[in-house]
Formats: sequence, structure tokens, C-alpha cells
Amino acid sequence: MSRDASVELTWADNDYSFRLGWGELEKLQEATESGPWVVLYRLQNKLCNVGEIAHVLRLGLVGGGLEPVKALGLVREYVEKRPPAENLLHAIGVLQVALHGAPEEKLGESDAANPQATA
Repeated sequence: MSRDASVELTWADNDYSFRLGWGELEKLQEATESGPWVVLYRLQNKLCNVGEIAHVLRLGLVGGGLEPVKALGLVREYVEKRPPAENLLHAIGVLQVALHGAPEEKLGESDAANPQATA
């Protein structure tokens, strides 16, 4: 995971970079007619539509730098032709990183100089 909310995952037939930036999140909202936190909730609680899994992964691949046609082909082959549960955790991971950032990121200024420290 990185600061730009991208994540490298071993998925399908290779290692891929996934990233849902602002534009991809907006496309996800349009495709699912739901906000990204609603989609995440549905994925986590297995209340999702199977298409939501495919949309998250396809848009994540595109945001990660893969050509849209290649991303669509991979999703058709490795998501739509497989049981939904095989890709559920990947979709959850990609969307969580997009919405919450990488867990190792420190928020705020905890690493800033300590004004209480003596010289």
C-alpha cells in the first residue's frame, strides 16, 4: 500500500496495482448508484450485488494504470467467470485502501518536532 491509496495485489494471473482515485470512486458511484462507503458496507457484510465486486476491481485496475480494455478483459475472465466469493476479499481490500488510506500512514503531525523537548 502506498500514500496515494494504491495497493499491489497478487490477483488472477499476476501481480497488479489497484487504485481507486477520486474519478474512479465517482464512476463506482455512477455504476452502483451508491456511495463508496455503502458499497464497502455491502461488500463487507455480503449484501452486495455481484456487479459491485466486478466494478471495484475493474475501476481499481484502471486507476492503477492498466488500460481499460485490458482491465475489462481480466474482470470478464477472472471475476465474471468465477464464483463471486473468490474476489470478494480483493474488492474489499481495494475499496478500503481507497477510502481509508494505507494503515501504516500516520495522520496529523505526530512526527513533528516536540515543543516540550529540551535542546
